[in-house]
Amino acid sequence: MTRNFDALAALCAKKNQIDPTLYAANNVQRGLRDKEGNGVKAGLTQISTITSFKTINGEKLPCQGVLRYRGIDVKQLCDGFLSAGRYGFEEVAYLLLFGDLPDGAALGSFHELLAQMRQLPAHFVRDVIMKAPRQDMMNLLSRSVLTIGAYDRQCDDVSIPNVLRQCLHLTSIFPLLAVYGYHCYNHYECDDSLYIHRADPLLSTAENVLRLLRPDKTYTPLEAKILDLALVLHMEHGGGNNSTFTTHVVSSSGTDTYSTIASALGSLKGPKHGGANIKVVQMFEDLKRNVGDLKDEDEVRAYLEKLLAKETFDQKGLIYGMGHAVYSLSDPRADLFKQFTEQLANEKGEHDEFALYDMVERIAPQVIAKKRRIYKGVSANVDFYSGFVYRILGIPAELYTPMFAIARIVGWSAHRLEELINQDKIIRPAYQSVLPPQEYIAMEDRS
Repeated sequence: MTRNFDALAALCAKKNQIDPTLYAANNVQRGLRDKEGNGVKAGLTQISTITSFKTINGEKLPCQGVLRYRGIDVKQLCDGFLSAGRYGFEEVAYLLLFGDLPDGAALGSFHELLAQMRQLPAHFVRDVIMKAPRQDMMNLLSRSVLTIGAYDRQCDDVSIPNVLRQCLHLTSIFPLLAVYGYHCYNHYECDDSLYIHRADPLLSTAENVLRLLRPDKTYTPLEAKILDLALVLHMEHGGGNNSTFTTHVVSSSGTDTYSTIASALGSLKGPKHGGANIKVVQMFEDLKRNVGDLKDEDEVRAYLEKLLAKETFDQKGLIYGMGHAVYSLSDPRADLFKQFTEQLANEKGEHDEFALYDMVERIAPQVIAKKRRIYKGVSANVDFYSGFVYRILGIPAELYTPMFAIARIVGWSAHRLEELINQDKIIRPAYQSVLPPQEYIAMEDRS
C-alpha cells in the first residue's frame, strides 16, 4: 500500500508542478507578497497595525518596529497595566473587541463576564476530551471547538450579538480546553497523574492557566505577570497573518463561529506560523549538544554558520527566532518580552541560559548578514524568547502553540466581528490557469 501511495504521489507531484518563472511572467504575487516581501493589500482594518518602514525623501527605509492595538502603541499599553500592577489580558481584550480602553467599572464587569462564561458543558471533559487523548493539542482544540458548537442551539446565527457571545465564550474556555487536553494526554498516554482543577473566577486568565496546569495550583507573581505579558503580545498582529486572514476568508462565507475558529486553529498549527518557538527551543538544545564552551562566542558563531549552511540541526538553513516577515530592525514584542525574561530567568536560576540566548540574539544578525542578502534588516522576533519563557514556567512543549491560540482567539474574534459588520461579499481571489486546453481521449486510446 505504501509503495502504491508513493507512486501515486510521484504522479501527483509531476502533473501539478508549475514552472516558477510563470509567476513573475503573469504578475502573480506568490504567498500574496510582492518581491520585497510586502503583503498584498486584501482588506481594511481598525484593529491593529504594524510599522516597520518609514518613507524619507521618497525612499523607503527600515525603522524600529511598532505594533499598535486600536491605534495605541503596544509598549504604552503594556507599560500602563504593568506600572499599575494590573494583569493586562482582560483589559487589552476589551480594547481589541470594543475599540476603547475600559474604565475601572467596565473592566471589572468584563472580567466578571469572562469568569461566568468559563464553563464547559456538563460532562464535556469526560465525554469529549478524555475520549481520544493525543499529543497533538491543536487538533484536540479544533475538535473541542467544533463539538462545543454542537451544544449551541444558536450555532448558525451570525447576528453580531450572538457571534460576540460565542467569541467571548470561546475566549474564556480556551485555557480549559488546552490544559485539560494536555493533562488527559499526559495521564492516558504518558502514564502520569491526572489533574483537573477548576478555574478560579477571581483570578486573571494568566493566573488561571498556571493554576489549571500545576498539580499544586501555585505560582509566583512574576510567573503570572510574564505569562500575562506573553498572552497580550500574542493576542493580535496586524490582520495580515495567516490565521487571521483565514478568519476573514472563512467568516466571509457566512459560516458559523465554531467552524471559523477551527479553521484559524488549523492555520496556526502550521510550523510556519504558530510553531516557531518550539523550533527555537529545539535549536538551542542542539546547540548545547554541539558546542563545547557555551560562553565562547567564536564557537557559538561557528554553530550558527553551520545552521545557515544546512549542516546541523534540521538542515533547513534557518536560525529560528531571527527575522520576521514584516519587521525589519526590531520586533517590539521581543523587546518588551526580553525585559522580563531576564528577571524570570534569574528567579528560576536560569541566568546562564538567558546569557546564551542574549549572545545568539547579538551574533545571529551578523552571521545572517554575512551569508545572506538582507533587504530589510533582521532581528529577534517574539518567538525567540517565548519558548524559553514557557520552558522555565514549566509549560510542556505540547502546549506552546495552544498558548498562542489562548491569546490569539481574541484577535480572531475581533477580526471575525469586523468582517461580518463591514463586508457582505465572499472573499474570492483570482487564480490564473497556465494549462492550455486539452482534448478528451477515449478510454481505448489512452496509454
